[in-house]
Amino acid sequence: MTTYTPEVTWAQRSSDSDETRNYLYVFINVPDVPPKSADIKLTENNVSFTGTNLKGNKYSVSLDLYAEIDVDNSKVHHSPRGVEMVLRKKKLELEYWPRLLKEAKKVHFVKTDFDKWVDEDEQDEAQEDDYAANFGGFGEDGGLGGIDFSKLGGGAGLDMGGAEGAGDEDEEDDDDLPELEGEEKGDKKIQEIS
Repeated sequence: MTTYTPEVTWAQRSSDSDETRNYLYVFINVPDVPPKSADIKLTENNVSFTGTNLKGNKYSVSLDLYAEIDVDNSKVHHSPRGVEMVLRKKKLELEYWPRLLKEAKKVHFVKTDFDKWVDEDEQDEAQEDDYAANFGGFGEDGGLGGIDFSKLGGGAGLDMGGAEGAGDEDEEDDDDLPELEGEEKGDKKIQEIS
């Protein structure tokens, strides 16, 4: 059986004073791998995943991290799409890690998650998403920002009785339109060329 290396995306935040804002966001893209067939291990210097999806494809990846993480304060969420992790960096420092992995060589399966990435100098200004709090579903409001769908509908059921011209069908307006170019009234026949 062939073992596949899944795609891994990552982003990070750093803080030298607030440990809750000093983390890595790592996503291992392993769709349709049930939690019972997955083995996820976190150590201070390594993250590893092994699992088999519903089609029988086996996935395996081991990531030797650039620096240490705090395993006890890190979170893992296994969803049908893959494995989401918020890994707390052990050392509080303002500077970003220069890369996710210990080795400086480029690997084809690790990519930056630009949807979650914020530049180092802009991280205080950026709206902070609490990825760890988002685990476990959509939250109390359905994850939709409190939208009440019962109030949507484009004004269906509104009484338009007082609005001027509402409901009037004036089909005579089309009579005053000029003819399109090249279309003139009359019986012109196609001219044959011999």
